[in-house]
Amino acid sequence: MQSMLFRILRVTLRLILWLVGSVRFFGAEHIPVEGPFIVVVNHMSKADIALVFLGFPIPPLLIRFFAGEKWQKHLLYGPILGAAGAVFINRGEVDREALREATAAIRGGEVFGLAPEGTRSRAGSLIRGRDGAAYLATRTGVPLLPVGLANTDEIGANVMRLRRTEMTCRIGRPFHLPDLGRRPRSSDLAAYTHLIMVHIAALLPARHWGVYADSPALAALQRGADPWPHCLAAEGITAG
Repeated sequence: MQSMLFRILRVTLRLILWLVGSVRFFGAEHIPVEGPFIVVVNHMSKADIALVFLGFPIPPLLIRFFAGEKWQKHLLYGPILGAAGAVFINRGEVDREALREATAAIRGGEVFGLAPEGTRSRAGSLIRGRDGAAYLATRTGVPLLPVGLANTDEIGANVMRLRRTEMTCRIGRPFHLPDLGRRPRSSDLAAYTHLIMVHIAALLPARHWGVYADSPALAALQRGADPWPHCLAAEGITAG
């Protein structure tokens, strides 16, 4: 029954997206067959969650996710988001209860997805990532699956001009956060976040790189070198 509902939802979303443009998907072979893992994705449009959903195969992996606390009491979206497995979080502050709930879900074998930027970018490119994804990964030790969404920032303007938008959803290879040789501290999260963000950036065209455009870590990743030392240097952190 659940599989049938997901199929109906996928068909509906594909129809809606077809009305505004076309979507190409790459890298589905990189998706682990089961959890736990953390999906990390850039965020530029309200359509992003639909693209991520459509990029995952059937039978579906249920992806838990954060949703703004303001939607919890909404008469329509509240019940829908709750049934879909949303963890409601207070935006703009460190919501420790929501982080504990997400950590417990991941440790229980579930898949969790979030945008490390913490909010929708209005610039059409990456803004500085926040530490939520890095925190969850250090607490659980699970792999991260990077996803890059391109051109979703153009949907609104193109709709107004009666133009269709060509979008892509590119899924990268899963990766683990490097071992520091000691227990990670909160001060280490910035370097881990930098690493997560350049893994996402590497899946995007250059116009979406934003604040990571000049990152030596991104350049290293693109040429097949280890980006981690550059992430540490960028955030002023010493390993060991």
